[in-house]
Amino acid sequence: MVALPFEYKETLLKVEGVSKMLGDTQVLKNVNAEIRNLTRPGMTQGQVVALLGPSGVGKTTLFRMLAGLDTPDEGRITMADGHTVRRGEVGVVAQNYPLFNHRTVLSNLVIAAKLAGQSGGEAADRAKALLHRFNLGDQMNKYPVQLSGGQRQRVAIAQQIMCGETLLLMDEPFSGLDLVALQSVVDLILEIAASDELQTFVIVTHDINAAMAVADTIWLLGRDRDAKGEPIPGARIQRTISLAELGIAWRKGISETPECVGLRREIRELFPRL
Repeated sequence: MVALPFEYKETLLKVEGVSKMLGDTQVLKNVNAEIRNLTRPGMTQGQVVALLGPSGVGKTTLFRMLAGLDTPDEGRITMADGHTVRRGEVGVVAQNYPLFNHRTVLSNLVIAAKLAGQSGGEAADRAKALLHRFNLGDQMNKYPVQLSGGQRQRVAIAQQIMCGETLLLMDEPFSGLDLVALQSVVDLILEIAASDELQTFVIVTHDINAAMAVADTIWLLGRDRDAKGEPIPGARIQRTISLAELGIAWRKGISETPECVGLRREIRELFPRL
């Protein structure tokens, strides 16, 4: 399949030689990865990276370090200007979408903006505009408990955007969703990614189909194997797959094409060895 025109430019996030122990267990070892600004002629196009790997391989540990919540034992994770990622400067959308249950949807967004240094009036105006854009305008005076799971997820993403974050980390956003809800989440991520050239998502997921539907790049996290085929402690990025280069990214309705089916099969066959 012919790739749509695109170009890689400056580095937005870089992971260099990152290793991490949890207790006596080597969870990650010499992880290297990079996200670069991906541009398309005549279009605004953000970046979506899917982090795939089997359960227990270290995805959550890497997620927390990308978010600045934990620090590597070795190596470093740097942002576009070269500084080490800091706690609070990366938007995190956790799996349970933590919101203030005693605050309305609008108030949840305004509080996030104020904590980021915006004035009350400015924050309220921006929050209302964002809620309308996310098709939540009629929900702004409701409380989180009154929303569906999909609506809470939209509010959680909007909350992070209110903080001015262009790098958003999402933990298992497709977990437990039916096909209709899953497609809605995929469409939302693609829409937000296309709203700003520097808007970047890193999505931790075990859902290969959803990852291929939403991402332009896939990182496969796994462990090396010894001569007997036994896993060596400490996972790293075993393979980076550019869906953009393969011509799979940004195309709707191609999930059952030979290219997609073949890649999906290849990734599934790799999983037991990661």
